[in-house]
Amino acid sequence: MTIRVIIVDDQAMVRAGFAALLSAQSDIDVVGEAPDGRQGIEVSRTTHPDVVLMDVRMPEMDGLAAARELLDPPPGVVHRPKVLMLTTFDVDDYVYEALRAGASGFLLKDAPPADLISAVRVVAAGEALLAPSVTRRLIADFARQRPAPRKDPSLRLNGLTPRETEVLELIARGLSNQEIAARLVLAEQTVKTHIGRVLAKLDLRDRAQAVIFAYESGLVSPGA
Repeated sequence: MTIRVIIVDDQAMVRAGFAALLSAQSDIDVVGEAPDGRQGIEVSRTTHPDVVLMDVRMPEMDGLAAARELLDPPPGVVHRPKVLMLTTFDVDDYVYEALRAGASGFLLKDAPPADLISAVRVVAAGEALLAPSVTRRLIADFARQRPAPRKDPSLRLNGLTPRETEVLELIARGLSNQEIAARLVLAEQTVKTHIGRVLAKLDLRDRAQAVIFAYESGLVSPGA
């Protein structure tokens, strides 16, 4: 199955470079591009991509506003793509807000080409892309600065088993599935099963939302 992608970035060189790299992959098809968020929304609505690569800072409409509109479309608009935010900095105010809005993750613009290709495939498959090495710093910084607790989120933790709670805490601390498996002495597939149950029980879409929920519920404290 071919992954349909559009690239939204105000720098023409960035768009051209990403398009050339992704188009060279047999399973990825770049179906459009746009120089700002507003045009990005228009291109997305007409081309129906699986994944939107969205720059954070752009003129006319920034990536955060565009991501919100794509992920929470008006009545009558059925298509809702996965959104992967592109940022120059690994800790970025807009990125946290984008994750809260429903973006599937973020990627540094200077990441190696192989990482970009992998990121598109991961997000298209319905998984969240949060680099474990920066997850703790990203989420903790902004959870501390702008806490926005949901309605009694800690009560929803009561539905988790002790093991599931443990797995959720380790996700929030930035551990990958492989690292969680090693820490808990479990098979990696077992960890994936636990994560699936956590998401289902807490009504969360993906790993990105799980990390944010863990902080907002008080399960993990910033800086702890």
